[in-house]
Amino acid sequence: MHVQIVLFDGFDPLDVIAPFEAFSAGGSCSGGAVTVELVSAEGPREVVSGAGALALRATAALDPDRPGLVLVPGASGRVGEPGEVPDQEAGGDGEWHQDEFIPVLLGRTLTSALPGLLQAAMDNPQVTMTTVCGGSLVLAMAGLIEGRYATTHHMGLGMLEATGVRAVRARVVDDGDLVTGAGVTSGLDLGLYLLEREVGPQIAHAVEELFAHERRGTIWRPQGAAPIAF
Repeated sequence: MHVQIVLFDGFDPLDVIAPFEAFSAGGSCSGGAVTVELVSAEGPREVVSGAGALALRATAALDPDRPGLVLVPGASGRVGEPGEVPDQEAGGDGEWHQDEFIPVLLGRTLTSALPGLLQAAMDNPQVTMTTVCGGSLVLAMAGLIEGRYATTHHMGLGMLEATGVRAVRARVVDDGDLVTGAGVTSGLDLGLYLLEREVGPQIAHAVEELFAHERRGTIWRPQGAAPIAF
C-alpha cells in the first residue's frame, strides 16, 4: 500500500506528521508492505506550514493514477472568534501569509491544480481518499464529496454541512473509498485504523504498541441500525 500525503501552503504539521509516522512505522513492521511520501500539486518543493516557519519538503507531484491512499491535511492558522469576519485584504496579492484564517488557507487550495488532481484520484477505483481535520473541507469546497459521509474538526462541521456533505460528529468516519478524521490529533487514530483496514490488525497493533497509543472512539460507518434519539 502506497500513501501520498499532500502538502499545501499553510498546512497543519500534526495533520501530516502523525499519519506519516503511523504509515512509516507500519511499513517497517510489515517488511515494506506500506510506503509513504510527501507530495504537492506543484511537484517537489519546500512547503511552509501554517505553524510559524516550519516547512516540509514534498518529494514528488501528487499522482492520481497511483493506487493506494491519498491523504489531505487541514490548515494551521487563525481560528477567530465566533462571528468574526476574516480580513479580506489578507492574502489579497495571491500569496500565502502567516496568521491567516484557516478557511482562507483552505480556500486558497482551490486556486491551485490540487482540486483537479484530487478529482482524478477520486475517480480512480484503486485510490482511497483520506483526510485529517480541515482536509475534508478542501474536498467539500471543491465540490468533490457532496452527499458523502465525512467528519472534520468540530468547529468546521457546520461549514461541512453547508456544502452538502453528511457531516458526522465522530473521530473517524469510514465511507468506503473516503475515510476522514476529525480534530488534529485524530490523524494518528486515522493512520492506525487505515493500517488495520488495509494491511491487517496485527500490523496496526504493533504500531500502537510502538507509539504507546490506543485509538479512541468507534469507527463510524453508514451501516447497521440507526440509534433512537435519547
